[in-house]
Amino acid sequence: MRLDKYLKVSRLIKRRTVANEACDAGRVTINGKTAKAGSQVAVGDVIEISFGDKTVKAEVLAVAETVRKEEASELFRYL
Repeated sequence: MRLDKYLKVSRLIKRRTVANEACDAGRVTINGKTAKAGSQVAVGDVIEISFGDKTVKAEVLAVAETVRKEEASELFRYL
């Protein structure tokens, strides 16, 4: 699954356009490497997102095309 879509589906970032802009700005990394919006996300990857002075680090536990809001937190685990 594309990184920008995963960030939206998992609710780590609320909108796909915002996720796309964050990737283009170089604020998102997968396993320590800067990632583009089209990068593929797999189970076990570690995603790090920089929001200004705050950084969010999460491990991918599952990848799903669609998921209900209540189940979105099951797709990742904060580190």
